Amino acid sequence: MVRWGIIGCGDVTEVKSGPAFNKVAGFSLDMVMRRDAAKAEDYARRHQVPRWTSDADQLINDPAIDAVYIATPPSSHLPYALKVAAAGKPAYVEKPMAMSHAECLEMTEAFEKAGLPLFVAYYRRSLPRFETVRHWIGEGRIGTVRHLHWGLTRSGDREIKPDNWRVDPAIAGAGYFADLACHGLDLFAHLLGDLGQVGGVAANQQGRYAAEDAVSACWRFASGATGSGFWNFAAQGTMDEVTILGEKGRIEFSVFENVPLKLITAAGEETLSVPHPVNIQQAHIENIRRHLAGEAKFPALGREAAKVSAVMDQIVGGYYR
Repeated sequence: MVRWGIIGCGDVTEVKSGPAFNKVAGFSLDMVMRRDAAKAEDYARRHQVPRWTSDADQLINDPAIDAVYIATPPSSHLPYALKVAAAGKPAYVEKPMAMSHAECLEMTEAFEKAGLPLFVAYYRRSLPRFETVRHWIGEGRIGTVRHLHWGLTRSGDREIKPDNWRVDPAIAGAGYFADLACHGLDLFAHLLGDLGQVGGVAANQQGRYAAEDAVSACWRFASGATGSGFWNFAAQGTMDEVTILGEKGRIEFSVFENVPLKLITAAGEETLSVPHPVNIQQAHIENIRRHLAGEAKFPALGREAAKVSAVMDQIVGGYYR
C-alpha cells in the first residue's frame, strides 16, 4: 500500500484528483495539508482522510506517508518538491510544473539525483478520448499530419476575484495562459512530437489584472507538422476548438469540453463520444501505480513534462517579467 499525502487541498483536489487516490488499487490517501487548519480539517472530514495538518513539513517528513501530491499554486512547486526529494519520497506535482523551465529542470534533477520518480499532472496523456485521437493518427486515418491549430477563448466578463492567484504573475506566471494552455501544448507534444521553432506574442488587452490575457503562437513539431494557436481571455463567449489537418482528412476535438471527437475524410464524417471520467485524473494516477509497480513507464515524468514550460517560456518571454 502506497500511503499518499496532499499538500494544498484546494479546488483541484475536490473531484478531479483527491478521491482517485482511494480508488486506485494499492493507493490510499492518508493525510492532507492546508495552511488554513480549519479548511484542512474540513477537507479531511468530508473525504474520510484519517489525518490532517497545517504544516507542510510535518506531512512531508511523516514516516507513515510514502508519497506526496503537491497541489498548490505554481510558485510553491519548486520549494515543496525539493523538500519531498530530500525526504526520499516520490512526488506528483500539479501543472504547470513550475514557474519556468529552469525551475522544472531543478526539480527534475533533484529527483533524478535521489533516484526517485517525479510525476506531473498532465493527465490528458492518460485520458481515453485523447488516446483515441493518438490511435487515429497512428493508424494513418488522416494520412500525414500537416498542421494543428487550437483556438481557446474565455469571456473578459468572467468574475475576477481579488484573491484569484491564477492572474497574479508572482504566483502563477502567465495567468490563464499558463494555467490552461499548458494542458493542450503538452497533449499536442504527446500526439505529434516535441514543439520546436517556437515563437509568440503576448499582451494585456483589458487591463483587469497584471498577467497576459491575449497570447498567440506558432511552432513546428518534431514530426514535421506545423502548429499554431491563440488564447484570448478578453473575448466574448467561450471557444475551445482543435483541428488536426492531414493530407487525407482532419480530426476535430476540444481540449477541455466533453464534446464528441470528429474524424472527417473523403469517406464521410465519423463522430465518437468519449466522456471524461468523474475523477478526471484517475487514469493518470493509475499510471503512477503502474510505474511504481514496474508495469509501464509513466507518460509525464519530470523531464518530459518540463518541455512544455520551455515552450511557454518562449511564447511569453519567461514567466517573470
